[in-house]
Amino acid sequence: MSTPPRFISGPSRYLDDRLGAAGFFKRNLRKIFPDHWTFLLGEIALYSFIILLLTGTFLTFWFEPGMGHVVYDGSYAPLQGVEMSDAYASALRISFDVRGGLLIRQIHHWAALLFTAGLVVHMLRIFFTGAYRRPREINWLIGIALFALSLFEGLTGYSLPDDLLSGAGLRITQGVLLSIPLIGTYLSFFLFGGEYPGEDVIPRFFTLHILLIPGILLALITAHLVLMWVQKHTQMPGKGRTEKNVVGAPLLPAFMAKSGAYLMFTAAVTAGLATFTQINPIWLFGPYTPADISAGSQPDWYMGFLEGSLRLMPSWEINLFGTAHAGTVPLSVLIPALLPLGLIITGLVLFPFLEQWVTGDRREHHIADRPRNNPHRTAIGITAITFYGLLWLMGANDLIAANFHVSLNWTTYIGRVLIFLGPALAYLITYRMCLGLQRSDAATIGHGVESGVIKRLPHGEFVEIHAAPSEDIEAHLEGKTPVPMLPGSTQDGAGVPPKTARGPLGRLRLKMSRAYGGEKIPLDGEHDGHHDGEHARSGPPAKTSRD
Repeated sequence: MSTPPRFISGPSRYLDDRLGAAGFFKRNLRKIFPDHWTFLLGEIALYSFIILLLTGTFLTFWFEPGMGHVVYDGSYAPLQGVEMSDAYASALRISFDVRGGLLIRQIHHWAALLFTAGLVVHMLRIFFTGAYRRPREINWLIGIALFALSLFEGLTGYSLPDDLLSGAGLRITQGVLLSIPLIGTYLSFFLFGGEYPGEDVIPRFFTLHILLIPGILLALITAHLVLMWVQKHTQMPGKGRTEKNVVGAPLLPAFMAKSGAYLMFTAAVTAGLATFTQINPIWLFGPYTPADISAGSQPDWYMGFLEGSLRLMPSWEINLFGTAHAGTVPLSVLIPALLPLGLIITGLVLFPFLEQWVTGDRREHHIADRPRNNPHRTAIGITAITFYGLLWLMGANDLIAANFHVSLNWTTYIGRVLIFLGPALAYLITYRMCLGLQRSDAATIGHGVESGVIKRLPHGEFVEIHAAPSEDIEAHLEGKTPVPMLPGSTQDGAGVPPKTARGPLGRLRLKMSRAYGGEKIPLDGEHDGHHDGEHARSGPPAKTSRD
């Protein structure tokens, strides 16, 4: 096509005549985006956020964020004549009296779950491929802030209907605030406007939920996208891909058409879930009263870790000055509320800089790693997922005990053991799996891929003929680079240790660099005496670009 389509040239000429924007649009509308399915994971969160904004605006027209007491006289007969808050009554009115209200409520709730899930899987993709490295450290920190804010946004929105289930979560929130030494009581009184539950928490959560937190989220998402646009997207290793180019399709029309279709697909899936899979039926829970609680109540998935950590923690507390009244620090609440999420968030924030310190690698990286090629990083990530997943699972230990007819106490004891043993096993198993996958890649490069053709040798042995891998596969595998290490891993000839190894901290850093970095399994197959047994049964070695 020698000239651009009319639907592009017309608007472009119009804007250029008035704004002089032809250069800007010419440069940016043809921006190249790499083509890999994992790069669409972050778009799930983006499109879910758009759905949240649209459905949340609709719900705002009818929701009344008040805690005044009213007697329900709406369409839902089982609750007629029951005293409840204005917030709960308006949530019922949206569900049963506003046309399409229940569907929008369900879409909003499902989109909230999908938004947080999209952020998590996008962060995992960034972490496991090393896409947080220079020059993208700031964008990584923005992503962590988005994740943390999404948890608070979910908590505030989850509490707004003021039903029995959300009230139980709000009570846990108040207990966490009270467990904070010295300032816990003040924080609780400030949030609830006095004694729990007070009259102010729902209006305050409503303001946070529809104004403050979404505004910050929108600003951070915008900054995230702008930085990504300026720094260009990472790409997976492959044929013709280097640190200085981007191989893919232009923004218009290819990437824009793909993203538009993905937006429609995300909206369709969310609407389908809302239509056929009921979630949060608040009319079955009833209005919240501090004296009531329901059995088997569970929070939304992203807060399940807090439920699990609270259930696993022993009932420890510290009584200052020898008395319970002078000052009690309830470790059974404070530690599970702050430590697990604090470890994960702090680890995510510090990891890019700790890895840079350990490896000494300050280069720019635009080619993403395959997770198997950095086994320690991948093992650390799976360890964190295992830790979070076990806490999430133990948040339902009462349901596990009831449905599998086992002792509730034993599920707690087993959970306390697994929370330490599980992550350690996950690290070891993941590390060994990564090395095994690297050996498989080395075998593919050295001996080719299975062709399905069986050949009988003159002495009677049957072997399978291996064929050379395709150029794309070969380039993808050979994109592997050794994990960087600090220079000066050995002493120089004069016996003086390098600067990086001077002092206790320097020696520790050097040992960590030796363990973390380096080439574990070279692609040429000469890897520290490890053999995978593939060589003996392979046919003649396939010719590759390394021959």
